[in-house]
Amino acid sequence: MALLRDIVFDSAHPAAAARFWAAALDGYAVAPYDEAELARLRALGISGPEDDPTVLVEPAGAGPRLWFQLVPERKRVRNRAHLDLRAIDVEAETARLAGLGASVLARHDEHFVLADPEGNEFCLFRQDP
Repeated sequence: MALLRDIVFDSAHPAAAARFWAAALDGYAVAPYDEAELARLRALGISGPEDDPTVLVEPAGAGPRLWFQLVPERKRVRNRAHLDLRAIDVEAETARLAGLGASVLARHDEHFVLADPEGNEFCLFRQDP
């Protein structure tokens, strides 16, 4: 039986997308860059983490990792898959996510549809306290 390892996002700017999702999700952070990783990037002609073509966001505990990979084309149509998030106070969480750069696309009785700064849609559902 297969197990989920990563959720991968195609991205125009992986570092910025990774920062958004690390801030959006509780218990997630951009993976730190040690000297060996920085040396590897420099050897590839990449000046540093901001220009890294693949950026990892890791959970503090169990859960899938999020990978952001550079692709040349921009998003043009609706996602074929998206993340569903949940929060007790959907209005406050929507405002927080908007402050991080998300856009509110639709408001429904049970959930809101938002987009991250690169236009990837995701849903935010009410969670019972």
